[in-house]
Amino acid sequence: MTSPSTIRQRFLSKPNQLGVVAVGFNGGQCKMGVEAAPMALVQAGLLEQLRDDLGYELHYDEKVHHYEDKMPESDPDHRGMKKPRSVSAVTESLSAQVYEHAKEGKFVLTLGGDHSIAIGTISGTAKAIRERLGREMAVIWVDAHADINVPEMSPSGNIHGMPMAFLTRLAREEQKDIFGWLQDEHIINTRKLVYIGLRDVDRGEKQLLREHGIKAFSMHDVDRYGIGRVVEMALAHIGNDTPIHLSFDVDALDPQWAPSTGTPVRGGLTLREGDFICECVHETGNLVAMDLVEVNPSLEEHGASDTIRTGCSIVRSALGDTLL
Repeated sequence: MTSPSTIRQRFLSKPNQLGVVAVGFNGGQCKMGVEAAPMALVQAGLLEQLRDDLGYELHYDEKVHHYEDKMPESDPDHRGMKKPRSVSAVTESLSAQVYEHAKEGKFVLTLGGDHSIAIGTISGTAKAIRERLGREMAVIWVDAHADINVPEMSPSGNIHGMPMAFLTRLAREEQKDIFGWLQDEHIINTRKLVYIGLRDVDRGEKQLLREHGIKAFSMHDVDRYGIGRVVEMALAHIGNDTPIHLSFDVDALDPQWAPSTGTPVRGGLTLREGDFICECVHETGNLVAMDLVEVNPSLEEHGASDTIRTGCSIVRSALGDTLL
């Protein structure tokens, strides 16, 4: 079947079909507002752009999922984690939603929400890829932060700083209602994880990245080699025959381009560098899913619309939009 893009998609049996999941969840961190991002992106015309300009057939249930019915009445801290049962319940439900799209060979786009939702999105895609293709999946994590804290080393206890720890099994939890649902088919091999844009990494995370040989490109690398070479090296590390899930936190970009986000860090990627990463990943033909997270329309009165436009641009680039 022909894709809306001119690039042949290797791992999507329905490359012209786009499963969209909108997740209004903010429980992985402590700032209100990020739950409003999916609707803001939709109201900005993102889905129409993907359908009308890029030619995708959308599979979207027309709702933003807040998962109120999944929230436990009591959710005390556990191992220093804040709201662990809520995040676990939401990500388990989200994992099943993403899986339902991905198992059919559709591209899955998830609009968050804070970055804790990646526990659900990546696990759901990984399970579908293993079942459908018998393959491991790679993750490209574009972010100012590594989000690979194990609970005991987290400075804040906010789970949006921990998703990759659980997804790589560096953090384990046997309790069923606190990520005990994660199984081997949901897990990402540390050799198939690549970071781009890091510049605010906790001390314990740096140690984990070194100990486990996880490929990470910081802003120092972007300055030294240029974004083109960094993306080449990232893709070479993954290999050219591996499905890719792209998880993009808008705080990877400098606050000049994305001011409305919960944990902005100066000295980040430009909008063009962010778009370039997405364009290059799309051009591999290996991209099967994408998250866009941490847009918070409430945080910056004068920058919210800029951040939403930036988010739309990032998604379009990953789905085949080109300058010419």
